[in-house]
Order: sequence, then C-alpha cells, then structure tokens
Amino acid sequence: MMTSSPPAVESGDAAVKIVDDDGREKRTGTFVTASAHIITAVIGSGVLSLAWALAQLGWVAGTVILVTFAIITYYTSTLLSDCYRSPDAVTGTRNYTYMGVVRAYLGGRKVALCGLAQYGNLVGVSIGYTITASISLVAIGKANCYHVKGHNGKCSASNYPYMAGFGMIQIVLSQIPNFHKLSFLSIIAAIMSFSYASIGIGLAIATVASGKVGKTELTGTVVGVDVTASEKIWRSFQAVGNIAFSYAYTIILIEIQVSTDSYNIFRFNKDTLRSSPPENKVMKKASLIGVSTTTVFYLLCGCIGYAAFGNQAPGDFLTDFGFYEPYWLIDFANACIALHLIGAYQVYAQPFFQFVEGKCSKCWPENDFINMEYSSKIPLVGKCRVNMFRVLWRTIYVILTTIVAMMFPFFNAIVGLIGALAFWPLTVYFPVAMHIAQTKVKKYSRRWLALYLLIVVCFIVSFLAALGSIVGLVASVRKFKPFQSLD
Repeated sequence: MMTSSPPAVESGDAAVKIVDDDGREKRTGTFVTASAHIITAVIGSGVLSLAWALAQLGWVAGTVILVTFAIITYYTSTLLSDCYRSPDAVTGTRNYTYMGVVRAYLGGRKVALCGLAQYGNLVGVSIGYTITASISLVAIGKANCYHVKGHNGKCSASNYPYMAGFGMIQIVLSQIPNFHKLSFLSIIAAIMSFSYASIGIGLAIATVASGKVGKTELTGTVVGVDVTASEKIWRSFQAVGNIAFSYAYTIILIEIQVSTDSYNIFRFNKDTLRSSPPENKVMKKASLIGVSTTTVFYLLCGCIGYAAFGNQAPGDFLTDFGFYEPYWLIDFANACIALHLIGAYQVYAQPFFQFVEGKCSKCWPENDFINMEYSSKIPLVGKCRVNMFRVLWRTIYVILTTIVAMMFPFFNAIVGLIGALAFWPLTVYFPVAMHIAQTKVKKYSRRWLALYLLIVVCFIVSFLAALGSIVGLVASVRKFKPFQSLD
C-alpha cells in the first residue's frame, strides 16, 4: 500500500483532540513540568568536563565564570520568553519556532543566520555525542581490565568499533518517523543523566574525604609546572567553551518536537504550557528554578571534582579514570552515559532530519522518491510508513557524523567548540536583538548601550573560547594516531 501523507506511526483510531485557541492540540503544561524539563534537559554530558575546566581557570575565575554564564543565560532566557508571542508578549500571536520568532521580530538574513546556528549546532552535537558515547563504552572495558591487572596495568582499547556500533544503532533509530512520541526514552535519558552526574559527584566527595587529593590553586594550573604559558592561555579559553556547552540553554528553551505539522521543527518548550497564566511569566519562573538548580549541580560537580583531582583533573573524570574503584560503579556510570546519549542523539538529530526532508518535499513535490511512502507493520511499533528518501538520507547523515567523530575523537576540544559556537548567537544575540525590537528600546539610550555591550562582550568571550578549542583540537590532531588503541 502506498501513500503520500506525512510520516506517522499509527495505532488504532485517531482520538478526538481538544484544541487550543489557535486550533492546535490543547496545552496542559505547568510551572512544575516546565521546570522539570529544563533541569533534566540541561544536566548532561557537559558536567563531566567541569572539573577540568575549573583546573584550567582556578577557583576564582572558574567559579565566577560559571556563575556569570548562569546569570547571563537566565537573563536572556527571560527576554526570549517574552518574544514567544508577537508583537505583544501576553496577547500577541504565538510563534511556534525559534526561527519563526526571529522572522517576526528581525526578519531578513537574520532568519537564515539563526537557522545556520541552530542546525549547525545540532550537527555538532551529533558528532560530540558519538565521541562521548564511544569513549564511555571503551571505559567500561578498561575499568574491568584495571580491576584485574591493577591501576598500572596495560589496558588498551580502540574506540572505533564502539563508534561504528553506536552509528549502527542510530541508523536504526533514525528510521522511526515519529521518534518524539517515544516519550519513555526521554524519561530514561533524564534518569541516566542524573545517575552518572550524581555518581561522579559522589566519587569526588569520597576522594576528598579520603584525603588523597590533588594540588589546587586560586588561578588553576601553574605555568612552568603543569602547563606552558601558551597552553595556559588556550586551555583557559577552551575551558570557557566547555562551560558554555554546559549551559546550552537555548536547546531546552525550545522544544524539539514534531506535532501534527511534520515540519514544525523548533517549538518553544513553553509551547506545552497552558495559556493561563501567561506563558512568558510561567516560563520565567521555571527558568529561574531550572538555572538555579543546574548551577548548584554544576558547582558541586566542578568544584568537588577540582578539589579531588587538583590541577591534574582529567578531561572527563568518569572516562579518563580519575576514579578506578569501585570498578562496577564506574561501569554503571559509563553505561548510563552511553544509554543517555543513544536517546539524546535522536533528540538533536530528528529536527535536522525533518528540516532537510521538508525543504526537499517543497522543492520537488512531484518526486515520488522523495514523497512516496509505503505502509508496513513493525512489531511493537504498529503501522509505519517507510519513505525511501528518508531511509537513504538519514543513513548517510549518521554515517557522515560517525566518520567525522572517528577523525576527531577529542572530547574536551569538541565540547568546547560546540559550546562556543552556539552560545553567542542562540543564547545572547538573537534574544537581546529581538527584545530591543519588541520593546523599541531607544537607540543610544543607556539601556540600548548596555544591551549592546552585553552582545559585544559575549561575542568576544565566545570567539576566544572557540579559538582556544580550535587550538586544542589542532594540538590533539598532531598527536593523534588514527586507528590505534587507546591506552
């Protein structure tokens, strides 16, 4: 049986839905659910690098920068919340996508720049997650090896088979058209992220309590002892990028969800919120709770991790063997990371899949290869519609991101680069620029100058963070020997 209707997974008769004032499905979200979404979405693999970041920056700069990122992120998120409706924040027309908001307030080429920043970030995260998942899987085998041979034992392993295996899993999962409806995967991912982050904090506390801790400094790594002068500068910039990655808040300010419109890609997280009280007010409160909670979690992870390992803090204290025992707990934590990233990969990849497919469908509406779908029944899933273009395109995407991950399997540098490139445009520039347009801030007034100063300062910080990450990436590539086992 062939059909050209939008992709879907069907199960039984369609239920009559209660719709909202704009004809869309009735929203039932509350302050509590919004806060929960923010907390569970933000706490992810980025926490694993915070101890290393503080080691590069030191107690003073590291803590101040982490808290400053939290304050800026919360402030710009409140501006973005007010832009959900236009032209008025309370009674205006709802905008369902980030690009739609940019189109409503800024228009022109800035819409394309917003799309480039968003989708470029999604591709980067796909690559980063492939790297992180494979490293975690390698760490499980090495933890068992060290337990048997001792901490100084020769335990080598290659992460390439694990990357290939992760890629094959993603090829299969990518073929599920309505992946967003498998909500239990999001619940599992949230549990996994809390589990491995909590285990990391717990092990760091145990290390500090034992008294066997590394040497720490107010300014972090010491020039001439731990690093050279140039390494100190570039690693400090890269550390800022790692912190920025941890606050990839724009990805949770928007809900990556496909509704009845197959190509409605980026919807605000608060698009699930009830219309009363006003969405922007509820989201501001939820953002405050979410950012505050995650910042406390980050401070615990970064500060206690730095206290435990000192200036020699590993890039990822769960996979770089900051801890060796209990080995079974290390295994469990790394398994949690891998399981979390299996689902998280799809959360970030699906919007890009649908964006490309939507564009192709609009450009070639009569092309059967792109638009024709074949119905088939899949056990435990139901009636599913298979599209050959979707199968081919998504498979190629996963293969390409896997190959890039194999070429650049460097956790800290990739995380820092992604964080630096995404933070300024999505978290700072567009929210501030849209706020200026919405409230008609007078040009060259004190408020206008203050807002543009924030934009300029954050741009400089993001640029330096990206530069430091690129330098770190180049240095890693020079030392890297492809297709060899990792000691």
